[in-house]
Formats: sequence, C-alpha cells, structure tokens
Amino acid sequence: MNRLVICRSSLIGLLLASRLVASAADTARARLDAFAHGLNAISADFEQHVLDPNGGAGKTSTGTLALKAPRQFRWETKTPYQQLIVADGEKVWIYDPDLEQVTVRAQGTEEAHSPLTVLTDMSQLDRNFIASEQGDQDGLRWLRLKSKDKEPQFDYCDLGFGTAGLERMRFEDTLGNSTEIHFSHWQRDPKLAADTFRFTPPKGIDVIGDPAPAAEAFPIKD
Repeated sequence: MNRLVICRSSLIGLLLASRLVASAADTARARLDAFAHGLNAISADFEQHVLDPNGGAGKTSTGTLALKAPRQFRWETKTPYQQLIVADGEKVWIYDPDLEQVTVRAQGTEEAHSPLTVLTDMSQLDRNFIASEQGDQDGLRWLRLKSKDKEPQFDYCDLGFGTAGLERMRFEDTLGNSTEIHFSHWQRDPKLAADTFRFTPPKGIDVIGDPAPAAEAFPIKD
C-alpha cells in the first residue's frame, strides 16, 4: 500500500515537473524564435490605434505591410487616408498622395532599430535591443524590447504573441504617445511583386530630399 502511494506521488510529481518545464520553455522569446525561424520575407494586414499621453483616442488606420531580408520594408496605409513608406535598402520613400508630395532620405540606423526588422533578421534582436519577458496579458505572451540606440525613436516596444505568432505590437514614443497595432493574415515567404520594395515618384509630384542612389554608402566588394 505504501509503495503504491509512493508511486502515485512520484508520478504526480513528474507530471507537474514536466508541465513546469513546458511552461518555462514557452516564453515570448521562444514564440518569437519559432515565428521568425527561417523567414526571408513576410506580409500581413494591420490595424493601428494611436492614443495621446492622456489616454485619449487618436487616429485609427488600416493597411498592409511587407518585409524582406535584410533591409527592405513596405508599409502602406489605406484608410482613412493613403500613405506609402518604402525602404529599398538605400533610401526611405514617404509618399503622401493627398499632399502630392514625396519625402526621400538615406536609409539609416533608425530603420535597423525598428522592432519589426527582427522578424526577418533575428541577429538584430540582441544586437540592437534589450529584451525582457512581460508575462501574459489579454491571452498573449509579451516580450518588451528597449532600443540600445543613444537616441531611440521609442521608449519601449512590446510584442504580443499568441500560439500562432505575432498578434500585436504596442509602443510608447519619447513624447508619451502610445500606439497599438493588431496584425492579421500573416503570410510567410509570400510571392511578392518585383516592385514591392521599389518606388518611383509619379510625374508632377514634389520630391523633397535627394532621390539619387546612395551607391557609395554600400560599396560592392569584388
């Protein structure tokens, strides 16, 4: 009888221990690793909500995004206004159709410190950010990223992961404004159009900045 009780106690202990190990292994960082593993390109839909420092509702917008390793990015807002941001690896283009204006600048380190870039280049995670587990909230497991940049674009950024991958991103800028983005319809390594990460200013549009290729910034080695 005593042996049976001991055996049952041992079995219960093993089951509890295995659950604790599984829970410890299923961290937000582990979910990020699993979601980003082997990715070269990715696309999704987004819904973005902005709150002012007092918690008041600001703008809500929707659109699509696409990323491709190592430095290409496309963020297209479709409602309630139109705006297109394209990073082609050398230049960042910001096109506002309503203003009939394009702003262009060299693609610098601030893009490397965008949290979304870690999805297609996990080597940037520990190089550019300090990551810390934030536990569970709203049914998601959260990972906080703080930029190592001397002049960060945001105070912190939280990534919320469900069992299937990244579902939300929320961050607070240095002025206290909060932004929350909901992602849906992720596509891993989609067949992207050849011009997804290229931008040519439409005729008659004002161009602010230097659109010339910055070949000297990324010399080609033999």
